[in-house]
Amino acid sequence: DVVTAEGDLVHASESENPDLFWGLRGGGGNFGVVTSFEFRLHEVGPDVLVGRVIHPVEAAPDVLRFYRDFMTDAPDAVQCYAAFTQVPPLPEFPEPLHGQTVLVLVPFYVGDIESGRAALQPLREVGDPIADTVQPQPYTVSQRSSDDIYQEGHRNYWKSHNLEGLSDEAIETMVEHATPIPSPFTTVFLEWMEGAISRVDADATAFPHRDAALSFTVAPKWTDSERDDELIGWAQSFHEAMAPHATDSVYANYLSRDESERVRAAYGENYDRLVEVKNEWDPENVFRMNQNIEPTG
Repeated sequence: DVVTAEGDLVHASESENPDLFWGLRGGGGNFGVVTSFEFRLHEVGPDVLVGRVIHPVEAAPDVLRFYRDFMTDAPDAVQCYAAFTQVPPLPEFPEPLHGQTVLVLVPFYVGDIESGRAALQPLREVGDPIADTVQPQPYTVSQRSSDDIYQEGHRNYWKSHNLEGLSDEAIETMVEHATPIPSPFTTVFLEWMEGAISRVDADATAFPHRDAALSFTVAPKWTDSERDDELIGWAQSFHEAMAPHATDSVYANYLSRDESERVRAAYGENYDRLVEVKNEWDPENVFRMNQNIEPTG
């Protein structure tokens, strides 16, 4: 159910207002206020296998090459993020590591726990990790695993690319620009896509980038406004350095407020159809505090 710009309550589905339904699935709040919805559920848990495997930054090139090769053939039940960050000053990490720049693998397995141990073991054995917190835990608990990173009061700035792959040259660029990480809780992360994501047609929903292998994001966080120019500049420089390894696309949720010119890139070949939906349902652009798809009227 959706409240439109005219104040009407309408229903959207594959058979009723299908264009609106299509646009709402990835269109970023451009067409109305969704007041209720139905999700298709998938069997998960209740326990999953997840945690962090932490490596010294000096090992990052070798670990990332292994990560690339492993994830290329990984089954759908396996996911793994890779991130450069500082070890946060939290009790779960040894105090001598606090503040050090490290590479973190975050493997995740949904399914039988013992099968997961075998599936994730290569990601836990590569190199000589300095910490490994992978363990079974309730899926609901795993959803809070990044709460310590995204804290209230932090200043944030994100820059992102989609990548076709993770070449040796891209890895070298990441290591060069991520060493050292300039502030606590700042992350530079890779999210592997492919798998089930790639088995959906590019025009099935508003999200078109089904052929991207990874998403790369540099996300500084800081508290002192005097560091605004420094940290934003660092992110922009890093993002520019990764451009030769990127596609022309980006995930819409990872755009910053100063990137309105990249909204078209976020929706690719689906952008023109989204404009048509916008023209029909919000021609005055009432819903514009978003990654805005501007109407033509």
